[in-house]
Amino acid sequence: MSLESDFIANLRRIRKEKNVSQEKLAELCQSDTSYIGQIEIGRRCPSLKFVEKIADALGIEAYTLFLPEKDKSPNEIVYHISDETLKGMKQLFIAEMKRNSGGYKQ
Repeated sequence: MSLESDFIANLRRIRKEKNVSQEKLAELCQSDTSYIGQIEIGRRCPSLKFVEKIADALGIEAYTLFLPEKDKSPNEIVYHISDETLKGMKQLFIAEMKRNSGGYKQ
C-alpha cells in the first residue's frame, strides 16, 4: 500500500472504531462533511495541519494515520514498536510538520 492509501484506510477504520460519523468529524474539524468524504475516497489530500485536526478530533497521534498495518488499532501497533523508535518517529513527524507547513502533496 502507498502512504496515501494507508492514510485513507486508517482514517476510515479509526473513525468507525470510535463511532464518529463523517458529519461529526467534519464538525469537530470545523470543515464540511463533503470534504471528509472526499478525503476518505482519495479525491482530496488534506494538509498536514488538517491531518493534525483530524487526529485531535479522533483523540490519536497524527502519525498513526500513516502507519501501514491497516488491520490493527493504533494502540496495538504502538505496543509492538519500541519506545525509542516511537520517540524517533514522533520527532521526525513533528519536524516534518514544522518544515512542511504548506501541506501534504502527492
